[in-house]
Amino acid sequence: MKRQEKAKWRRLDNSAKLFPIVGNKKFSSIYRMSVVLTQDINPEILKQAVENTLQIFTTFKVCLKRGFFWYYLEQNEKEIVIFREDTYPCRYMDKRLNNGYLFKISYFKNKINVEIFHALTDGSSAIEFVKAIVYNYLNLQYPNNFKEPFSVKNIEADTKNSEDSYLKNYEKHLPATESSGKAYILKGSRLLPYQMGISHGFISLKPVIKICRKLKVTVTEYFTAVLIYAIYQEQKNSKSKKPIKVCIPVNLKKYFESTTMSNFFSYMTIVADRKQMDLTDFDLILAFVRNNFKNKLQKEEMAKTMAHTVRLGNSIYVRMIPLTMKKMILKMIYKEIQKYTTTTFSNLGKINFLSEYEPYIDQFFFIIAPESAEKIKCTTCSYGNNIVFSISSILQNNNVEKNFFEFLTKQGIPNTIVTNGIYQKEENALYPKINSLLIEEVIDKIKEKKKTREKISIRERLKKKFHF
Repeated sequence: MKRQEKAKWRRLDNSAKLFPIVGNKKFSSIYRMSVVLTQDINPEILKQAVENTLQIFTTFKVCLKRGFFWYYLEQNEKEIVIFREDTYPCRYMDKRLNNGYLFKISYFKNKINVEIFHALTDGSSAIEFVKAIVYNYLNLQYPNNFKEPFSVKNIEADTKNSEDSYLKNYEKHLPATESSGKAYILKGSRLLPYQMGISHGFISLKPVIKICRKLKVTVTEYFTAVLIYAIYQEQKNSKSKKPIKVCIPVNLKKYFESTTMSNFFSYMTIVADRKQMDLTDFDLILAFVRNNFKNKLQKEEMAKTMAHTVRLGNSIYVRMIPLTMKKMILKMIYKEIQKYTTTTFSNLGKINFLSEYEPYIDQFFFIIAPESAEKIKCTTCSYGNNIVFSISSILQNNNVEKNFFEFLTKQGIPNTIVTNGIYQKEENALYPKINSLLIEEVIDKIKEKKKTREKISIRERLKKKFHF
């Protein structure tokens, strides 16, 4: 009898190490990319398309395993599961339901969703994976419509490269960038556990480009300034004087040598302090943002941020702590770090599909899961003649969203808003109606009520005993 081969495994990259440690049901570390086609989705064909894609993107055919010091990735040979979308986006992935994969495929009407756990890869690599799924799906759905079916030569990425580009480009001597302290955190009543409100603003690309050229700014700079202005409309009624801090993910492949399919990104932070500048003046905000982008989007600045992250992840003291203790320590540290950002804004830029497939593709957009401190997260990308600005939220009110899109309208940039039904409570072309609480929500509500009763009971007993 032949001895069974051990499954292949690999280490998580330097950024990915943190996500399995801090991730939980209330903070999923998941982002979603959605492609809207011109015809309804056939789930059987979609499943075959994903299986075909995994033969090329072998670095995605993995599951997460727990080691003594760190989590790691192991080859996964289980069956792919395709879901009909019937719940809120970017929920924590249950490995039992998803057969251990770190991505989840779902569909609704003519829309394909690919949700990815950030420990697997970053946005730039995920785009190539999503494109490949769409190409393979359209090849199978319309086998006679394409002269040359999609193959590995049609994609820009090296699908088998899983190197840790952080270690490859790490410069030990660089100093760490300084933190600017805690940030303003949005307030308000939250949605129920696991719920998420989504607002997509569908905007014609031409008016945005026209106004950006006139103001001599990039689209990212313009939207960052509008976002700060929209958030300040909420902050001005608050007692908090803390700065509004917008975290901008940066694709490091634009600055350093890398073809990896693993994570290779960093951040820069725009800090708008109401004590140091007039946040009622949009022109002032825009000039401030433009200047910050110019100074911070430099290779040396990116290298400093990367050096700090790598130094921490590869410290001998951190490496030698068992995973159980790491989780306790890093969760406490991360909970504190969360207070240093108001929101995240990620721009994937222009999404390009192969020209022969474009007639079958209507829209592309993506969202990021919010968290307890960053109660909203923002994204944008463009496809064809449209740009989509999306805001995901765990707040019951959608004031920032209204402030943002109303400002664009006043600037002569018309936009059409589509939500996932949290605010309108109805199904639409992009999202299903969710009729009832999910079982996890019910369980969590019962647990929360039980904890509240226990706290009240203890308080009452103490009052009687000590007469206060």
